[in-house]
Amino acid sequence: MIRSDLPTELDAKASARQGEGMTLHLGISALPFSEAALNYVVEAEQLGIDSVWVPELWGYDALTPLGALAVKTDRITLGTGIVQIGTRSPAMLAMSAQSLQALSGGRFKLGIGTSGPQVIEGWHGVRFDRPVKRTRETIEIIRLATSGERLVYDGDIQKLPLPDSEGRALRAGAPPIDVPIYVAALGPANLRLTGELADGWIGNTFFCDTSDVFFDEISAGAAKSGRTIDDIDLTISMSCEFTDDVEEAGRRHAAGYAFTIGAMGSAKSNFYNDAFARQGFADDIAAVQQLWIDGDREAAGARVPVEIGLGTNLIGPPEEIKRRLRQYRDCGIGTVRVGPIGDTLDSQLDGLGQLMDLVREINTESDTTTESPNEGSS
Repeated sequence: MIRSDLPTELDAKASARQGEGMTLHLGISALPFSEAALNYVVEAEQLGIDSVWVPELWGYDALTPLGALAVKTDRITLGTGIVQIGTRSPAMLAMSAQSLQALSGGRFKLGIGTSGPQVIEGWHGVRFDRPVKRTRETIEIIRLATSGERLVYDGDIQKLPLPDSEGRALRAGAPPIDVPIYVAALGPANLRLTGELADGWIGNTFFCDTSDVFFDEISAGAAKSGRTIDDIDLTISMSCEFTDDVEEAGRRHAAGYAFTIGAMGSAKSNFYNDAFARQGFADDIAAVQQLWIDGDREAAGARVPVEIGLGTNLIGPPEEIKRRLRQYRDCGIGTVRVGPIGDTLDSQLDGLGQLMDLVREINTESDTTTESPNEGSS
């Protein structure tokens, strides 16, 4: 089972950060490709949800639905979680970002990621090469393009204008606009790049008690650009399930990871597996992956440690989920992003409302902690 206490070193960090009055934000991951799904986001906004993040796999894209949400909502932040770089030129990403930022009145956040060779080469027919370098150049070009400067860039991958061509150095035909850029990163090099260049981190496979696996690298990258990890918005994704049968739900959520471990990559290239391995699950992950490759999907699901299901999701009765939310807040997470809670719109909204109440409660605790003991005295 997952431990209910954090290691001493993390407790010290949590106490220091909690003293700064950290606020935890609640976001949702959504697939708004139907009227019902759009309504889910609209209703979530009314509940006070801070942000919605639209994924992109090998079906619907992440950008188009946000255009619809931009005109259907008023306050909620709209993010891509994530768009796959290498499938669009950096300038095209900048154009899309400028459009969505203008449509939403400044509520758009561009989440980008490299995806993996299985999708990039298999679905898009584009070579998956130098992913960290490509991420760096993409960020730098987007920032240049949206700043109003002429687009001149001499990178290892991108060269603008294209040498020995009729291309000209152009300036964006849209007004300069700020676009916050978030990077989905799991590997050490990409985590350092995130700390150095990005406005935020889109995290996965995250456990509070091994957060330093991610945070040490982000901090090292941030130091290169004169920042600290506190300058980067740290977000993580998870599922949430209110239940009294914690063990059963944890076992079920753990089994769901068999697809991620076995199919979201090849036998030699799976970024999720590498991240789990760095957090102490190397032998378990290798066994699950082999069972999946051998075609025994049921055994693969059963072999995933229940600690993975419990430790990377919010599972349990309200008090347990509140405790876990407090851990995320105290170890430095700025936003938790949850998928739909329930099968119907009513049940999903009920679950979100209950979770939002818990987030407000722990944020109130944080506000109380940071009040001056002499507040109100003359």
